[in-house]
This record gives sequence, C-alpha cells and structure tokens, in this order.
Amino acid sequence: MSVATLTTRGKLTPQAPLAPLVWFKSGGTAETLFEPADRDDLTAFLADLDPAVPVMALGLGSNMIVRDGGVPGVTIRLGKPFARVERLDDTILRCGGGASGILVSSTARDAGIAGLEFLRGIPGTVGGFVRMNGGAYGREVADILVSSTIVRRDGTVEEWPLDRLGYTYRHSELPDGVVVIAATLRGTLGDPATIGAEMERIAQAREDSQPLRSRTGGSTFKNPPGHKAWALIDAAGCRGLTVGDAQVSEKHCNFLLNLGSASSREIEALGEEVRRRVLARSGVQLDWEIQRIGVE
Repeated sequence: MSVATLTTRGKLTPQAPLAPLVWFKSGGTAETLFEPADRDDLTAFLADLDPAVPVMALGLGSNMIVRDGGVPGVTIRLGKPFARVERLDDTILRCGGGASGILVSSTARDAGIAGLEFLRGIPGTVGGFVRMNGGAYGREVADILVSSTIVRRDGTVEEWPLDRLGYTYRHSELPDGVVVIAATLRGTLGDPATIGAEMERIAQAREDSQPLRSRTGGSTFKNPPGHKAWALIDAAGCRGLTVGDAQVSEKHCNFLLNLGSASSREIEALGEEVRRRVLARSGVQLDWEIQRIGVE
C-alpha cells in the first residue's frame, strides 16, 4: 500500500523538513516522516507499506548529512514511546531505541551499573549507536551489548544477539531498512559516585576538545588503523579550511561546522576536499563516519 492510504496511530508528515532535526541544520525534506505511537504501530505500518518504498531510521541526527535534495521514501523517528530505560537486574538495562546515550548512562549510574559511562560521550540514540557500533573514550557498544530488538522492513520483529551483528569498527551487519527499537546492555556492579565522576570527566573532556556548541555532525571520519583522523587532517593543512559557509573546526579538525548558512552540498564537498588533501599528503584514505543520506 502507498503511504498516503495507510492508517496509523502515530504521526505521518509529508514533505517534512529534516534540517531542524539534524545537528548540521541543513538539508532537504523527508518525503514522509513517520513517528510511530508504539511498537505495534510501527510493525503494522511496515507490514502494510509497499515493499518498494525505502525506509530509513532517524535518531538525534548527530552523525548525519541530509543532502539538499531530501530523503525519498519514509523516514522513521522514534519518539518518547521508544525512549524508556529500565533495569532488569543488578547489571542489565533494557533500553528503547529512542533513548539517548545520556539517559542510558545516567540510569546506569543511578542503578550502580558501571561500564556504560562512555555512552555519555555519544551524542545519539540507542538505535543509532547499536547500528553503528558507536564508541568513545576507549569503549564501544560491542563491549556492552547483549542483544538488540529489530523490526525488519516487512514488519517482522527479531531479537539479534551480539554475535549476529557482526560488529567491526563503527559498523554492523544490520541490513538497510531495519529499525532498532530496543537493546539489552550489560555492565558491572559499581559505585554510583564513582560512575558519576567518570561521566563528569567525559562530559568535561568533550566540552574542552570538541565544538559542541556549533552546528556540527560530530566525528566526521573514522580513525584509520594506526592513525588519528584529526592528526592526518591537521598535517594536511586542513584546520580552518572552508567551502562556502562550511568549515573544518579549528578546535577539533575531525569536526565539520556549518557556520550559519552552509548547504549540505558545501559540507559534503568540504569533507571530500579534506579526504583528497589527506590522501595526497599522507597516502591514507579517510573513510566517512558520518552518514550521508538522501538525494544530492
């Protein structure tokens, strides 16, 4: 069935602007934005949706360039019904796919569960960092994930254990169109005060080293084996480099900035120029960590 003929309990918005929903504050519209009321609403919607219509999940929009031509098909945004975090036992949390890293780590702290503090440094949701094996400060999701609950493109629900996700650095084997609606995470017993102190250290380290108060997409390129992306970018003379109103951050040059009116085309072109200069200077090919989605 076409999107226009589907009945849902959630919110369907045609031609929804995505720029307000992503950190770069640039880019086009979603052909249709769907915010499901709950799990059953999501599964029924996908089961009835024409299989030819592409589907993409959107979290906090922190690690994403939405291209200026917009995103075809259906963009799914998990709201409050998917943002709950509950403690299952002394060391295990069950987290909705729409829950933020800050909420998960804070809940773990209050429950005396250590090992999840690094999630305080990931500006995204459970759905996003489970898909991308998100990480920060020496840890990654692969270290704490027990299993994830996914909804396939046809609306079927499956529970995938850690080993099925095929995690590598900032990558999983989850198919395109799959929506991560929940995850079970395991830590260790810890002291809430000690956990809180580590979270504060991470928050301060981010504040000191990253342009958090700017329009940015977070870490732009993956760290190549044996290298730090920022150091390669700096050595190639790219710190402060601009294309239009897009700039390589002078504070942390693995971050791109929208200085105010940059188009997504300019931001992506700047990233490609950085890749070109780094390759010419060091012989190292930088790979994008930021997702680039939609039509140019």
